[in-house]
Amino acid sequence: MLRITRILAPNPSIYTLEGTNTWIVGEDPAIVIDPGPSIPSHLDEVAITAGRVAQVLVTHDHPDHAPGAAAFARRVGATLHAWKLDGAEHLRDGQTFRAGNAEIIAVHTPGHTSDHVVFFVPAEGALFTGDAVVGKGTSFIDPPDGDLAQYLRSLRRMQELRARTIYPGHGPVVLDAPAKLHEYVEHRAEREHQVVAALDGGPQTIDQLVEVIYADYPLDVYPLAARSVLAHLLKLEGEGRAERKGKGDGATWRVSAARECARCGKPVKGRARYCGSCSLILLQEGAGTEG
Repeated sequence: MLRITRILAPNPSIYTLEGTNTWIVGEDPAIVIDPGPSIPSHLDEVAITAGRVAQVLVTHDHPDHAPGAAAFARRVGATLHAWKLDGAEHLRDGQTFRAGNAEIIAVHTPGHTSDHVVFFVPAEGALFTGDAVVGKGTSFIDPPDGDLAQYLRSLRRMQELRARTIYPGHGPVVLDAPAKLHEYVEHRAEREHQVVAALDGGPQTIDQLVEVIYADYPLDVYPLAARSVLAHLLKLEGEGRAERKGKGDGATWRVSAARECARCGKPVKGRARYCGSCSLILLQEGAGTEG
């Protein structure tokens, strides 16, 4: 049976729950996922527990997951891989890593961040999800690097892997991966419905939407809630289902009827006539006719 060991970093917060989970997979040599923050006592414990390490993998470059990675990899003499991280080798979507009795496949899952990657162990049905799926609560999508439309596509891709167990970047192990992923998809659909329903009452600022949608929540979560609502609004705007007037915190949002691209029929933003892809094609075609 494959060894999977968690070392919990001592960095608890509202963002990290009890702290960041560093995962040790396999043995002699092992693979270490997300060494976490650059806390010497934590990295010492990971090094002692892991023993010989072949590769260090990073799910994304947030400060609670990545800062300790480069120094740790040098310390244990392992190669460092990430989608975007100084000092790391750039990993590829679908790239396979092998060490000891472990085989891990990297899957690019943008949405929480543009560089987010999960790691899948097919033989065990084990999915190491970083911040894309956490053990308690939901993942935070913070624009502009966070993108809800991309995140929903990534959730569907994770569902297609048919994992059995989720080993998250924060919180406890999830023993029913399909149920948790379904819960995440349903949660986003419910939140979108709440945003659209609130906008049906007329133009609203983000703060006004938060007061309605998060009425039963404590005030200290409102700043994070506002970022989450913005993520939903940007997705709706991209689908031509919402539009904004004004800029900054005073901007108002309202529901709009989805407009179709005059060339391909796909949804377009705001009052545009063509979608982004068709606009580019038409631009290139126009450029090609000039002498």
